Formats: sequence, structure tokens, C-alpha cells
Amino acid sequence: MDRLTNPIRPYAWGSTTAIPALLGAEPTGEPQAEMWMGAHPGAPSRLDRGAGETTLAEIIAADPEGELGAAAVAKFGPRLPFLLKILAAGAPLSLQVHPDLAQAKEGFADEERRGIPVDAGHRNYKDANHKPEMICALTPFDGLCGFRPPAEAAKLLDGLGVDSLKPYVDLLRAHPEEAALREVLTAVLTADRAEMARTVAEAGAAIERLGGAYAPYASLVHHFPGDPGVIAAMLLNHVRLQPGEAMFLGAGVPHAYLDGLGVELLANSDNVLRAGLTPKHVDVPELLKVVRFEPGDPAVQRPEGNGEEVYETPIDEFRLSRFALAPGAAPHPLPDTAPQILLCTAGSPKAGEVTLSPGESVFVPAGEKVELSGPGTVFRATVVI
Repeated sequence: MDRLTNPIRPYAWGSTTAIPALLGAEPTGEPQAEMWMGAHPGAPSRLDRGAGETTLAEIIAADPEGELGAAAVAKFGPRLPFLLKILAAGAPLSLQVHPDLAQAKEGFADEERRGIPVDAGHRNYKDANHKPEMICALTPFDGLCGFRPPAEAAKLLDGLGVDSLKPYVDLLRAHPEEAALREVLTAVLTADRAEMARTVAEAGAAIERLGGAYAPYASLVHHFPGDPGVIAAMLLNHVRLQPGEAMFLGAGVPHAYLDGLGVELLANSDNVLRAGLTPKHVDVPELLKVVRFEPGDPAVQRPEGNGEEVYETPIDEFRLSRFALAPGAAPHPLPDTAPQILLCTAGSPKAGEVTLSPGESVFVPAGEKVELSGPGTVFRATVVI
């Protein structure tokens, strides 16, 4: 197995303290938003097998079957299909959705035909892959996920007492659920920007005054004054995950992370369609093709299993599980049929003979046998064969 050196992404929304605290390092004063573990071409992990440091992406490209196993290559191609992260939100992320696989392939091919550069600010599809993801809280973690029932969204908006929101309230109460949500989100995102800025300012003052159920939206008003995404966000469920709890975000589900530290596992893609809470490009027509206007309660997961606690997902590109390893307990042998990344988040557990500290990780190629032993907590990322 290989101990990984992992890049940290300094996105503006990142916490300045959460990742340093996990690693036992001094904060730099700059935001540290995400630590990436994997072979993503934009920021791959690095390792050294005795011939000098190289990237995990280069190691896999040189011998895909040797690193990933023949079954994984046959199913997913000659690449690691997932990216594991530690995510530290110190400010809200953009309100966004991800396409399904068919939409990603079609959108990517269309933009390629039209000659839009992959790094263009108005490009929607950076690749031809989907981007399902799972977030598991390491600290209390706040986010928005999926649509509220329209009647609940109407009540929340109506309670602000802002006259310019009344038409949206009426629409939410007068239409079938999916049609109501589609019509209101479309209206909010296509409204005159100056008029919407005034509405958001009035709503923000009410949010600050009322608190309670409105408190999760106060940071949105603070960070994104006048942004239509503030109103769009109030159509979504607010979720607070406790440490160890997780939620899966499939294609078309609108979401935003607000605050907290977590382990995120996702398919290896950069496809994001934004609905607001961002200075970046918002393509409303394309967004509306991808969003699934299905209200419901987010399915918060608590891990299941004895020893290996598994977080269930409906996709095969990744599988996330957690081991809470007691001191002196019998070692846990791991399957060797697929590649895996092991991440320590607490204690000083061992993967084979390698002792890990919080924030450290190792890559285990397919075919290599390894046992986990305590004390500590280890997250395991792998694929489903």
C-alpha cells in the first residue's frame, strides 16, 4: 500500500481552521476547503514507491489492471472512478445540481461540438460523467438537500411578510407539487435582478429578525446579498447531520453545504450546474433540464453493520464505510478484490504495519491484503464490483 500526500484546495468558502485542526497543523490564515484523495487529473494524490515522488494518476495509467484489478477496469475503465475528500465549509457553497450519466454525456458532446473551451467560464459540462456524492459528518454539518413539500415552502416564505414574495407563495399553494416547484424556481431565477435584489434585502432583514427556522438562511444573506439563490434555497430542506450521519445526493437533487467538516465521496467528475449563491455562471435553461422537482424528506443515514459500518448508495462507482476500531480488538481483514483508499479521522489505527494519524490516508491496490486494527476511526472508500 502507499501512504498518500494529498493536495488541499483553497476555495474561498473553506474554513481556515477545520482541516488544520484535524491534521494537528497550524492554520495558515488562508481558507482550506477540501483535501483530495485520489487520481483526479486536476489535483491527484502523490506517492513514492522508491523511485521518487509521482502521482496516483500516473501510477494507475502505467498499469490499470495491476492497480485497480481486472474487474474494476472492465466495469469502470482504466481509471479510479471515485474521489475521496475531507470537506471543510466555513461559508456556504453554491446552490447546485449534478446531471445524470446520460445528461452528462449529451451535454459534454454538445459543448465539444460547439467548440466551447473546457475551461470557459460559461461551460456547463467539463466531462462526460455523472457526479453522485455522499457527505458524512465529522462535526455537526449543516446543508440544504432536495425540495421541501410546496406547502411547507409556501409557509416559510409567507412567514417573512415580504409582499413581493406573495406571488410565489400563491403559486406554491395553487399548483400540483412538481409543477409548483418548477414554476417558482423558474420565476425566481429569471426575475429582474434589481427587483429580486430588493426582495432578497427585505427577506434578509426578516430572516435576521425572526431567527428560528429562518436561522440557517442568515449566512446566505450575509455572503450573497441580493442573490436570487437566497430565495431558491428556502425551497429546500435544511438538514443538520450529527457526527457519523450521512446523506447521499443523486442526480438532479438541488443542494448546498453551509457549514461543517465532513468526509465526502463522489464519482470522479467536475459537472456542476449552479442555481445561485455564486458569482459563477448560472445557465437557467440547462439547469431546469437537470433539476428533479421531487419534494421529499432527505434520507439521513446512520451507518449499519458490525465492524464495518456501511453507508448505502444506489451506484457502483463508490462505496463508503467506517470502522470504529477499539484498542486490543481483533484486526479487521479487508477484501482485496478492488482498489481502496483508507482515511484515518481519529486515533492512531494501523493499516497493516502502517500507523495512521488523523487526516492521513493510504491507497491499497486491488489484490493486496490488508488488516485494520485500532485504536481509531477509519473510513474506507472503494468500488462495487
